[in-house]
Amino acid sequence: MGGPNNLNEVEVFLKNMFNDKNIITVKSDLLRSFIAFMIVASRKKEARSNYARLGGKSPLVEYTEDLVKKLQLELKDTCVTYAMRYTPPFAKEVVAELKQKNITNITLLPMYPHYSTTTTKSSLEDFKKACEGLHVKIKHVDRFYENSLYNELLIDKIEESLEGKNSKEFELIFSAHSLPQSIVDKGDTYQKEILLHVELLKQILQKRDLEFKDIHVAYQSKLGPVKWLEPSLEDKIKSLTCKKVIISPLSFTIDNSETEFELSIEYKEVAQELNFEEYLVAKCPNDSDKFIQSIKQIVSTL
Repeated sequence: MGGPNNLNEVEVFLKNMFNDKNIITVKSDLLRSFIAFMIVASRKKEARSNYARLGGKSPLVEYTEDLVKKLQLELKDTCVTYAMRYTPPFAKEVVAELKQKNITNITLLPMYPHYSTTTTKSSLEDFKKACEGLHVKIKHVDRFYENSLYNELLIDKIEESLEGKNSKEFELIFSAHSLPQSIVDKGDTYQKEILLHVELLKQILQKRDLEFKDIHVAYQSKLGPVKWLEPSLEDKIKSLTCKKVIISPLSFTIDNSETEFELSIEYKEVAQELNFEEYLVAKCPNDSDKFIQSIKQIVSTL
């Protein structure tokens, strides 16, 4: 989706996101624009404050740039670059650069392990629209949550966050970005893929003899009064009797404001108010070597 490169881009990010027809799914462009205006007006001050606590920008940008640099070293015969959906660099700018380099074969890897109309579909449509009129061949990845190397990496990150602590003393929550229930009811496969993914990860945990008191799935980052996927992460944390928990950010490949602010700051404060003894958050894959190798595997199958 992208993230603000500075505090001035926070409003740009919010405006572009809530004017996306895949996010606000009403048929009327005028109504969508009005809804977006109201959401941005109510959210921008708080959002700016949150990004200010993260150093004035989204951590997503720097992590993504580091990943691209490492991938470029591995894929020497391929031009590796990136586009963001709601903040620069936009698809149109990236396509112009590819045109200058006479690149005619493009592989798109949306950075979402699970398919959703709100993320994968939106990003693919946006990039392909930017390519209209060009003679290019485009391949794309829809989802990659089944990639075994990627899943091994997610368990690695959980183990790293434990730092040798006894996993049997902890509850494990796989936290995914929430969606309005209405979007899932219309056939979006996101929630189904989240649950299938968790089952695959449980199998790896079992093979590694990594046991937890219990394993849960919850959803974060809901917005507005409509019904969202349940249980919410906050409700799940409040329901735990065990006061040691580790959160694995299941739907994010790169650390961003939802992980480094929402999970690592906001929900940590919730856990502290509830007298939790331990509250841990696993890192996203970011630019780790195993993620580089899994990306190579994923795109090689196209």
